[in-house]
Parts: sequence; C-alpha cells; structure tokens
Amino acid sequence: MRLPRIFRTTPFRLTLLFLALFASAASAFLAYIYIATAGEATRRTDQEIRREMRSLVDVYDRAGVDAVNQSLIERASSEKPFLYLLLTPDGRRISGSIEESPVEDFTGAPAWATFQVTDVDAEGRTVRHPARGLQQRLSGGETLFVGADAGDDEAYVARVVRALWASAALVVLLGLAGGVLVSRNVSRTMVGLIDVVERVRNGEQGVRAHVRGARDEFDELAQGVNDMLDRLERSMAGHKHAGDAIAHDLRSPLTRLRARLETAYLDVEAGKGDPEQALSQALEDTDGVLKTFGAVLSIARLQAAGTAPDPVLFDPADLAADISELYEPLCEEKDIEFQAELTKELGVRGNREFLAQALSNLLDNAIKYTPAGGAIMLRVRRRSSGEVEYSVTDTGPGVPDEDRERVIQRFVRLENSRSQPGAGLGLSLVAAVAEAHGGRLELSEGPGKVGEMGPGLRVAFILPRA
Repeated sequence: MRLPRIFRTTPFRLTLLFLALFASAASAFLAYIYIATAGEATRRTDQEIRREMRSLVDVYDRAGVDAVNQSLIERASSEKPFLYLLLTPDGRRISGSIEESPVEDFTGAPAWATFQVTDVDAEGRTVRHPARGLQQRLSGGETLFVGADAGDDEAYVARVVRALWASAALVVLLGLAGGVLVSRNVSRTMVGLIDVVERVRNGEQGVRAHVRGARDEFDELAQGVNDMLDRLERSMAGHKHAGDAIAHDLRSPLTRLRARLETAYLDVEAGKGDPEQALSQALEDTDGVLKTFGAVLSIARLQAAGTAPDPVLFDPADLAADISELYEPLCEEKDIEFQAELTKELGVRGNREFLAQALSNLLDNAIKYTPAGGAIMLRVRRRSSGEVEYSVTDTGPGVPDEDRERVIQRFVRLENSRSQPGAGLGLSLVAAVAEAHGGRLELSEGPGKVGEMGPGLRVAFILPRA
C-alpha cells in the first residue's frame, strides 16, 4: 500500500527522525529522573529511620527496655507511625506493630531490609505497600527493628514518572502535528515548483514559479528558478534569432555568388570567358561569403549571450598600442598619417579578443575610406563620466548625420562606399561588441572639411568603468 504523498516528503521524514531522537533523549532523561527521585525518596526514608532508631536507642540507654517498650506503644499511635519490633535476646517478641522481623540471618550488626506490609484501605480492600527498615542489637542483648512504609514515596515517584511520560507523549503528538503541517506547507511549495519544471519541460517557456513574498529560502529558490528560466528563455530566443539572422543575412551573398558563377559558366560555355579567371573570381567570392558568415556568426553569438564571455581586467592603452603596431605600417603604405594618444592605467573589464576585433574593424574602415595624404587618430582616454573611450578619427568623406544610426545595421552600405570591398558588417560587429560589454557606439563628424579632405568621421567606442 502506497503512503499518502505528505508522509513521503523529506520534511515529514526529518520530523520523524527528530522525534525519534527526542524520544530516545526523553527516555534517558525519564530514566535519570526516576532513578534520582527514587534514590532521593529512599535516602529520605533511611534518614528518618536512622533518626528514629537513634532516638529509641537513647531511651534504652537512659531507662532500659521497659522505657523503650512504653515508647514504642506511644509512638505506634502517632500521626505518622513507624513500624516497630522489640525482641528478647533469645528472639522472642516483646512488643511492636509487626509480628516478626523481615531481616533474615541476623548476626547482630545493623542490617537493612526491604519488604512488603499488608494494610486495609478506606474501602476495605487489602493492599500491600513497600516498606524499608533497620534492625540492630541493643547493648543489653535485645533486638530492635525500626521500619517505615515507603508506599507514599513510591506513589509520589510514580506520579512524577506518569506526568513526565504524559508530557513526552504530548510533545510527540505536537511534534507529529507540526511535522504534518510543515510537510504540507513545504509540499505545497515544492509541488508548485515541480509543476513549473514539468510545464517548462513540456514546452511552456513563459511559465514562472510563484514567489510568496515570505522572503524565506523557498522564495529564494523560486526567484532563482525564475531567473534561470528568464535567462534560458532569452538564450533560446537569442539562438533562434541568431539562426534566423544568419539564414537571412547569408541569403544575399550566396545569391550573388550563385549569380556570378552562373554568369561565368554561361560565358565560358559560349566561349566568351576565361575559365581560370572565373574560378579565381568564384574562390574570391567564396572567401567573401565565409568572411561574411564569420562576422554574422560573431554578431549573433554576442547578441544571444547578452554579455561578453570570459571578461578580464586589463589596461586599454596596452591593447590600443598593440593594435597601433599592426596598422601603422598599413597607413604608411597608403600615405596616411597615423597618430595615437593613449592614456595609460585606466583599466577596463572585458573580452580582450572581441575588443581587439572591434578596434581592428574601426581602423580598417578608417584606412579604407581615408584618401592618400589624410590622417587617422587613435585615442584612449577617460571621459568626465568615468567611462573609458576608444576613438578613431579620420579625414575621409564621413557619414551624413541622417545615416549615422542606419550605418551600424548589418549589410547597410552608403552610396559613397559602393566602390569599396566589404559586406557592411564592420560597424555592426563593433556595435555588438560594445553592447555586450555594457557600452555603446557613438558616431560624430571628424575634424571638418579641409580642401579635398573631410569632413571625416569620429567613431567613439565607450566602455563602462571597471
């Protein structure tokens, strides 16, 4: 038979475990209380018996056996009578409240005995009580026994034990009730979380766990599950968007590649084209598609992740110096003046590889559109807001103000750039890198128009403070 769910929950099992531990501890405590209480009652009875015995021995020493006999008769009728027995030296009973001594094999040394006494209660029933007594020989040879009924002490100990057992039983019952209540509340909360997980597993991405507002560990767990589901939903949406974007963005380059191959094939077939030149052009176009695919994939991954992977803390001036060493010779070949103003020891946190790619794209664009005799400036500085700024300024044709937001979109190429190679993805990748680092990209006019040059373009890559 399968137990109800509430009795199979971990909190209820823990409750049973704690109750078992409590019952074990309570049993040991009750045993200690019983032993201590019973021992104290026995010691108190023994002290009273010794005191009574000394009193009677003093009477005997002062006035003899007749005085002891008379004292026994008087004391037997007192409010709390002891049990007495006075025997002759040869063992015959002289007087007392019991008929014979409970001490067996008496040798003359003081001896203790525990025995039972018979009595009649208020309802006329015969009852037996435990008793305890001390027997010793008097100086004249007589034997005196003094005992006491221990029934009241035993009843007191029994009442204490019953009260403790009742308390323990009440605590166990309350513990079970509390365990059931706690298990029910925990089970209700956990069932809700399990239901959320099950629904998500069945494809419901928008379902979320209920946060009760109690600010306990279950609310923290529910909030954590919700955060995890939010990130999972964003990640899945990002991957779906990345796949759609890659499929969409590669359609045009692949279509152009196929058209060129088809044209080259028809020309060669008609004897109008050079097969080697057609194959070389096809390879060049294929490399362009692969480069486009790599750029689109990088942008999609960054947008899907939301943040740059593997960020590290580094000096942005060091990265800019490394990039400058690569691009300064290219500028010299094209007769372009290249300068770098790098403020050191600023510190940014980010993915060095992605940031290097972004700077490379900015410098590639600047070199591509800056004519011979122009100039390019690479700067690293801290803005008044505390942000760190990379900027690349050139003296090329620039970008009109109305096109500056559009130019960072994928595959957007302005009219003055149609003659230049490229797919229109450079600034898109830079913008994606900036966004993944919590930064932004700003485009503004360069140094202005000077003769044939200008007005130029200034692209600022802004990163938050580390």
